[in-house]
Amino acid sequence: MGRDYLQVGFYTEVLFREKGVHFIAISNGVDSEKRESAEFAPFLNIMNEWYVRDTSRKITTVLRARGMTGNAHTSNHCPYGYKKDTLDSTHWVIDEPAAEVVRRIFRLCIAGKGPYDIARILYDEKIERPSYYMGQRGLGTHCTTYDTENPYMWRGSTVATILSKPEYMGHTVNFRTYKESYKDKRAKKTPKEELVIFKNTQEPIVDEETWNMVQELRRTVRRPDILGEANPLTGKMFCADCGAKMYNHRHRTARYRKDIYTKGKGRWIAPEDDYNCSNYNLGRQKYRQQCSSHGIQTKAVNALVLETIKETCNYAVANEGEFKGIICKLSSDRKADAGKTVRQRIKKNEKRYDEVNRLIKKLYEDNISGKLSDKRFDAMLNDYESELAELEKSLETDNAELEEINTDKENVDLFMELAKKYTDFEELTPRHD
Repeated sequence: MGRDYLQVGFYTEVLFREKGVHFIAISNGVDSEKRESAEFAPFLNIMNEWYVRDTSRKITTVLRARGMTGNAHTSNHCPYGYKKDTLDSTHWVIDEPAAEVVRRIFRLCIAGKGPYDIARILYDEKIERPSYYMGQRGLGTHCTTYDTENPYMWRGSTVATILSKPEYMGHTVNFRTYKESYKDKRAKKTPKEELVIFKNTQEPIVDEETWNMVQELRRTVRRPDILGEANPLTGKMFCADCGAKMYNHRHRTARYRKDIYTKGKGRWIAPEDDYNCSNYNLGRQKYRQQCSSHGIQTKAVNALVLETIKETCNYAVANEGEFKGIICKLSSDRKADAGKTVRQRIKKNEKRYDEVNRLIKKLYEDNISGKLSDKRFDAMLNDYESELAELEKSLETDNAELEEINTDKENVDLFMELAKKYTDFEELTPRHD
């Protein structure tokens, strides 16, 4: 009848008795009117559930082992832009028509467009949305249930999901979801720090630099202003006095504003296009001063930034060796101090990690010899395992930080490549190809 012993017990012991139902399970030899077999039924229910639980655990172990090898994807379906290799179903190859749409989405994001703006552009250009495109080819999770009446109805959430997938760099990402129990049919998302990622397992659709640039851009909201343009300096302007972000104010024409402190008399305000300290603006609204009233015209900022970029690029191209030497010298002190601190932290955490492992081993020995009770053993083991998990996370973060500190040379080489590529530019834009 079922393998959930609680639910089966409720039906056989309560509901069937109340309703006068005569229950017979032929294969298990259970008859509710025979007392001996009815009393044995709860044990059968428990054994049936144990069998399902054990099977689920074994299948999970097999899938986990398969996903940890890095040779196979745990998902049965390829993301939009890829398709399975006809010679090897575990390998993904690029689906060029869809991959070109993915590349365009990344280019539009770098150009300053948000997910919903991109969705509107794709809709206007009559580009098939992923579920329709894949459903027409018998692919994807909704190959039989996709909406056939709206083939171009892109959604901003779909675009945002595409922009966040590391798979487009050629990586394999396993165990995106998990279930608390085999009884729970609702999958939960795995935290980002716990995802299992294997790099360079298939041909990339976008390069790593482009993907990282998009993630950085998406961390700062870049909305079109009143003129319908995205500000290239959004998230990059900070107050020199308090360090808060600078707000950009733009108005197309002059405005007439009434002043409540002069009994309805108003004044004309010229068209604005400048930056002001956010702390000052917010503090004024709360009637307390957090910073001084100061700002700078956007035109002046753009001119200064553009001139600085031009001078730096020209100097770098004309004096490449000297420029690299200056950058390396400026970063050497920072690298030395930061690297020393991180290395000390790594050494300390590694030492503690080894100590905890030895303590866990000692716990097992004391428990087996009878010096430590099972209850106390479980409590101490949980504490040590939690500490190990925290140490592993800290070591992973510190090693990533140390690797980032040591990438200055790569950043200088990338800057030199871009400086040589873009030798003639006259304005600042959000775009960066």
